[in-house]
Formats: sequence, C-alpha cells, structure tokens
Amino acid sequence: MINEKMIKLGSSRSVIRELFEYGKILKEKIGEDKVFDFTLGNPSVPCPDEVNKYASKVILEDSSVHAYTSAQGDLAVRKAIVKYNKDKYGYSLNENLIYMTCGAAAAIKIAFSSIISSDTDEILAVAPFFPEYRVFAETSGAKFNYVKCDEENFLVDFDAFEKAITNNTRGVIINSPNNPSGSVYDEKTIIKISEILDKKQKEYGEPIYLIADEPYREILFDGELCPFIPKYYKNTIICYSYSKALSLPGERIGYLAVSPEADNKENLYFAVMGAGRALGYVCAPSLFQKVLIEHADKTSEIAPYKDNRDILINALEKLNFTCVNPKGAFYLFVKSPIEDAVEFSNIAKTYGLLLVPSDSFGVKGYVRIATCVSKETAVNSIPYFTRLAKDLKMI
Repeated sequence: MINEKMIKLGSSRSVIRELFEYGKILKEKIGEDKVFDFTLGNPSVPCPDEVNKYASKVILEDSSVHAYTSAQGDLAVRKAIVKYNKDKYGYSLNENLIYMTCGAAAAIKIAFSSIISSDTDEILAVAPFFPEYRVFAETSGAKFNYVKCDEENFLVDFDAFEKAITNNTRGVIINSPNNPSGSVYDEKTIIKISEILDKKQKEYGEPIYLIADEPYREILFDGELCPFIPKYYKNTIICYSYSKALSLPGERIGYLAVSPEADNKENLYFAVMGAGRALGYVCAPSLFQKVLIEHADKTSEIAPYKDNRDILINALEKLNFTCVNPKGAFYLFVKSPIEDAVEFSNIAKTYGLLLVPSDSFGVKGYVRIATCVSKETAVNSIPYFTRLAKDLKMI
C-alpha cells in the first residue's frame, strides 16, 4: 500500500510552484521578454565574490571537503555561528545546542518533530505565513492552526493570538521579516508575544516553544531593526537559513539553534538530533559548512531589493493599487482590486504577470510579488501592470 497522504502531497504542487512552472511554459509560447515572473523567492543578487572564491579554494585544497561531518554539524562552523550572533546581537548561543540543517525548511520540520508527541498537539502560526508550515506540522503529527493578523500593519492581533493558544499548543511559529508581507516584528511586538506566551505557559504548566523562522533576518530596509528573539523569550528555537541573505538557496545550508535558556534544553536538543536522525537529515552539506566557518558574517548586497521595492510601489500606487510597504525580506503584498485574489491572479496571468494569490498564506484578498528579480524585470513590467489596471478600470 502506497502512502495516500504522500501521493497527495507529491501530485499537487504549491500554488507558488504551479505558477512558476506555468511561467516556464508561457515563456516558450509568447517569449521570455513578455513574461514577468514574480513567483519564487529566489535571490537575484549574486553570492558575495569572496564566498565563491573561498568555496573554490576549499574544493581544491581541503582533502576532507566531501567527507561526512559530525551528525549535528562541524564544531568549527557551530562556533562561528555563536561568534557571529554574539558580535551582532550581544547574545551567546551555545555551539552544543546548534544543529546544522539543509536550510530553514529542514530546521522547521525538525523543530516540529522534536516537540510534537501526540495527535492532539498543535502548532500555531500567525498569518500571513509560509504555506509549507501546514505541511511540516501535519506530517509531524500535529494539528495546524493559525490566527489572523492585524491587517493595518500586518503584525499580531494580540487578543486573537492569546485566545488561540490552548493547552494543546506546543509551538508557535513566527516569521520576521515576514514572507509574504515584508512586515518586521519590532521590539514591542516581540515583548508582547513573549508576555502572552509566558502567561500561557504558567497557566498550562507546560513549555510553549516559540519557533523563529528567520531566513530574511539580514534583509532589512530604511534602518529597520530585527530583535534577536532569544533575548526576550527563553523557550525559543531559531530556524535560520543562508539561502536568502547570502544568495545560496541551492546549497541548502542553515541551522537550528535551541536557546541556552530554554526549559529542558538538553532533552530538547537530544530530540532535535533524534528528529534529524529519524528524518534522514544528518550531516548538512559539508562544503558550505566549511565555507561558513570563515563567512558566517557575510551578507549579499541588499540595495537591489530595496530599489525594486521602490520602483514597484511607486508605479503600482500611481495605478491605484494598495501596497503593504515592506520593511524587510523581498516581497510586496498588494491588495487585490477584486474580491477574489485567485481570480485576480488568473487575470494577471493573461498579461504575463505571475502574481501569487494570498489564500494559502492564511490571508484573503492579496497577491504576493517577489521583488528579488532583475531591475529590468521590475521596470519592464510596469506597462503591463498599467494595461491590467486600465482594463480593470482602476485608472
């Protein structure tokens, strides 16, 4: 008997991937210059040159480059991660509570698997959220719930958040800077989340782990700051990836870090290692573990993402689109001019504009535009947005 759940997952792509694949077909039909693919969060700026050069050096000079590392990752890279976070945020993680992973996705899946022990356990997300959270939670044996955000600023509706936490809530996952809205959880927001979780932990007598999904933590605009969450809430699990900030999505390198102040931290870390073992995730790619020993503090150029944000916001607002002004990440969340965002996305496709409808992110009535495209793509798309707006009688 083949696993029916896995058949369903494997035979139906996410809406993001469906649009991306549609775009490849459309480019062949009408020409690449007439298709504006804003679907994937695939960094458009190059990886820093020194990182590429160092990777080449490691390949040529390190005879152990293709060998296994320790299951939880090379000790030297884990120490480098501790140093970077200590230098930048003034907080000491513990190299013996860090687990190297194939990106943030693997870290999140491991985190969920580590804290879920019953089919009544719940993972709670705050909308808008990355749609794969649901897949990761449900395949870990948990129920997946989410709470709507405050759509004025796309931060947390605290009353709804507090009401949504139950005695079955084992983990809460947040994503800041946020995919898809670009909102950044400021210090006041993190403090309030922490206060609510502390209160609920005491009420239920069980730890509630805050899972911080942070692949965009370095991608910030206009002087925005991203609070380092373990400084505010002790039961934090960080899920980090170098895919976005270092433009390395295809190398699949990231880490999970258990806060040194977390309840049951030793057993939690043993559970992390056990989940990694059970899922077959031991030993993240050796080459880029070695690269990060020297380059854990590097970041790709951020300015092109801000430039594309400004180009698109300025153009779209002149066309009477309503945009959420992102403070980080590389997405633009735009209000659909018609009630059904899926229908609007389908209409936009006929103009060669590939925009991701927001329904699977837990928010209705918006589309996500990935601004991690070339400047040429951003600029050349504007006449097509203009035609779309005119035909919808927006201008």
